[in-house]
Amino acid sequence: MAKDIFELPAPSVNSIVGHLFELGKDPLGFLTSCRDYGDIVPLQLGLTSSCLVTNPEYIEEVLKNRNDFIKSRGLRALKSLLGEGLLSAEGESWFWQRRLAQPIFHQKRINNYSETMVEYTNKILQTWQDGETHDIHADMMQLTLQIVMKCIFSADINAGEAQVVANALDRAMQWFESKRRQNFLVLEWFPRPENIRYRNAIAQMDEAIYKLIQERRNSEEKTNDLLTMLMEAKDEETGQQMDDKLLRDEVATLMLAGHETTANALSWTWMLLAQNPEVREKLQSELDQVLQGKLPTLADLGQLDYTQQIVKESMRLYPPVALMGREAAVDTQIGDYKIPQGMAIMISQWVMHRHPKYFENPEAFQPERWTQEFEKHLPKGVYFPFGDGPRICIGKGFAQMEAALLLATIAQRFQVDLVPEHPIVPQPSITLRPENGLKVQLKQIA
Repeated sequence: MAKDIFELPAPSVNSIVGHLFELGKDPLGFLTSCRDYGDIVPLQLGLTSSCLVTNPEYIEEVLKNRNDFIKSRGLRALKSLLGEGLLSAEGESWFWQRRLAQPIFHQKRINNYSETMVEYTNKILQTWQDGETHDIHADMMQLTLQIVMKCIFSADINAGEAQVVANALDRAMQWFESKRRQNFLVLEWFPRPENIRYRNAIAQMDEAIYKLIQERRNSEEKTNDLLTMLMEAKDEETGQQMDDKLLRDEVATLMLAGHETTANALSWTWMLLAQNPEVREKLQSELDQVLQGKLPTLADLGQLDYTQQIVKESMRLYPPVALMGREAAVDTQIGDYKIPQGMAIMISQWVMHRHPKYFENPEAFQPERWTQEFEKHLPKGVYFPFGDGPRICIGKGFAQMEAALLLATIAQRFQVDLVPEHPIVPQPSITLRPENGLKVQLKQIA
């Protein structure tokens, strides 16, 4: 007989809004403290019944069952930005799109973008000077946006269009964070200033994206970019293809997911390298030995083992997405526990990636831990920076390759040191951003 989830141990409630205050004040700290209560921890967030799942088997159960556990109310709030793209669609609509898009993201196809990644990184390095102070997070955001725009649209997008897209995505992140702090109680249509700015930014972004789609439809030039492949993707049974609205939704999703997460992963990596000079020296040694001063290529990645271990360890300590939400679409179960329809399910990469049961010295930055043997014995549901199950990030291969190539390209030329006293605050919104950016000083490597 299924057990009642509300009888399980949970943090005490000191206010009428339940655990909402603690979660809003320090989400990562609060959820980490909840881990001690057990495999499933019932929480009350205002009027919403919720739970945090910390058992790896249960996490896999939730992530694999896409029908019973749909995307969270918070992510559904982003539909005005992402429409029915892969990140936000559900049910048969999602399944049809995923089947159509999957071949486009096959690793052999994605490998073709490696040269673009290195070329654009090298371009930005030409503008950097020894001794300069930079916000490395802003730099990584700009670089990864340029790369993803090039990979989607082929052409070098002009600065104005790129800025429109960047502004819209940034507004979306700010808007989502303000809504999260209000537990999504303030409706999007309500004429508050942040809602108006958000809607205006989306309208400008839509204009830019639809213009690029129309230009592609009118062009006879053959290109091998993601937009063309999405346009040409066809359902084998029905012959159906994506219309302009769905193309727009997929492009918006690719731009958000394809640059934001990698930029964050790299930003935290620069911070960790600056805080751990012995790791940085070991990285430098590998780059010198393998690359010998030349720009990295896809072929070099097989020899850049430590570089890739650094990326994995960085995404363990600072996962690009720190918290995932699901909602029970029906009355269901997790393990032996009853989960009522409408219950919000929280799964936290931050909590699991730092779990002392699975990681020795969990707070320490130790890339060496990522041996093949270690990965082989790590239970599923413990380390999942790209999610898992049928909805695992479709761009996982793209992101892993990009992070390693960008890290190798930049670290060969510049040492990145943190500016003392600059506050570093992880902000867990849709992604895990440094709330105040990351101020660094560049030191050119001779």
